[in-house]
Amino acid sequence: MDDNGYAIRLRGVTKRFGKHTAVSGFDFEVPRGTICGLLGPNGSGKTTSIRMIMGILHPDEGSVSLFGADPDITRREKVGYLPEERGLYKKMKVLEMLTFLAEIRGVKRSQGRKKASDWLDRLGLSAWADKRADDLSKGMQQKVQFIGTVLHDPELLILDEPFSGLDPINQDVLESIVRDFHARGTTILFSTHLMHQAEQLCHRVCMISNAKKVLDGELKSLKAAERKGVVAVEWEGPDDWILGPEVDRTEEIDGGLHLFLRDGADHQTILRRGVESEARILRFDLVEPTLHEIFVRHAGADAVGDNGMPSGPHPGGA
Repeated sequence: MDDNGYAIRLRGVTKRFGKHTAVSGFDFEVPRGTICGLLGPNGSGKTTSIRMIMGILHPDEGSVSLFGADPDITRREKVGYLPEERGLYKKMKVLEMLTFLAEIRGVKRSQGRKKASDWLDRLGLSAWADKRADDLSKGMQQKVQFIGTVLHDPELLILDEPFSGLDPINQDVLESIVRDFHARGTTILFSTHLMHQAEQLCHRVCMISNAKKVLDGELKSLKAAERKGVVAVEWEGPDDWILGPEVDRTEEIDGGLHLFLRDGADHQTILRRGVESEARILRFDLVEPTLHEIFVRHAGADAVGDNGMPSGPHPGGA
């Protein structure tokens, strides 16, 4: 696939802020028409990478390609960008502000006003159309900013931590909208430290930690390749075959027993031992790991904080 087959392509990109390296030797590709998650802890380099994709920052080394060309104004007109830092013209009325945002993205005023009204209705904000933006709650402001991001029907949506600050109901609403855009052929890149959101939405994921890529590829293929190391077991009869040199620890999960294997252990050895013990084995399955578990395998347990992902942004953004 040549560059034109990709909405985004980064090659060997490095960005430094003083002595701090925010992104190091980053290769990253997003084929057109996919939903791709850029995953990692706060401070890992996600936001800096997105700012280079948008042409807001320029790499110290490497190259950035957007729709097969430099990320100049023409390319950026094809992009809807929702930055992590939320911001609206707080003294403007909501509908007028959205109409203005559509106009500066090339949408005729009458068409932009109609689109904005339709979106406000869809997101339950019609009653707030003539209110000033600073009269809205933070969650409402976030939805309004999202509307402003999509009014020009972009070919590429870039959403930086879009679910942050939304309650579960509005997270579901945003997920549904993202799926609708994808069904229309829009390419979507979103960054998040919330692994479960990425697991629900993404076709591809790229994981970064400490400014470097640790894993990249199609979600289904990555999970299949990482399907090792944990076995779910249910049985009747003797249990002396369960524990052996292959098993590091066991844990009861969802009514069954999970065996956590030592590195390099062969689960088939345990299965043979069970058959030979005359146990009646009801279940013996390799467990598909979660994205969180895959990240820990590749980035190391030291990277994980109390909420499942690290916190504490480094200089130069996330």
